[in-house]
Amino acid sequence: MIKKIFLFFFLFNFINHAYASVENKIINNFKKINNISFNFKQTINDKIEEGNCIIQYPKKINCTYNNFKKKIIVSNGNSLVIKNQAGKEYFIYPLEQTAFKLILDKNLLLRKIGKLKAKYLNEKYYLFNMESDGNLINIFFDKNSYDLIGWQTEDIYQNLVVTYIFNLKKNSKIDKKIFKLPEAH
Repeated sequence: MIKKIFLFFFLFNFINHAYASVENKIINNFKKINNISFNFKQTINDKIEEGNCIIQYPKKINCTYNNFKKKIIVSNGNSLVIKNQAGKEYFIYPLEQTAFKLILDKNLLLRKIGKLKAKYLNEKYYLFNMESDGNLINIFFDKNSYDLIGWQTEDIYQNLVVTYIFNLKKNSKIDKKIFKLPEAH
């Protein structure tokens, strides 16, 4: 009798896991993540930029662009700074007023995914269309690993911005100082 009960629970868990929704698989994978680091390719209209980023949940990011202006983006969890290190351009925004609010807030992202149905695209990835405080964003996850692979949104000038991420690493040791906002010069 005990063998039958054990077999029943084993089969139930196996079947339940096999048929778990894509949304639940993405949520369960994402819950295990404290930080991610990755390379990116970003297209704004026809302009392509590349670089690397580190996201520390909740709400922190540090990105360095490989361009002649050496642009950086940093969020300390409250504010977001965009600075061109090769020039004097320096912009600071409340994080809550940017599309990064959704990307950097893991709990908000997970709640939204839990209420949505994923769209399967190009036999490669899952897409979620989301809205948060007027910011529309499409977020993409890999179909096999359920890892984040990019997002699409509009910038403050209403340009279409598509960010593809690759060479993703999860839960690396990170120096917290990188999330200190740079000063204007």
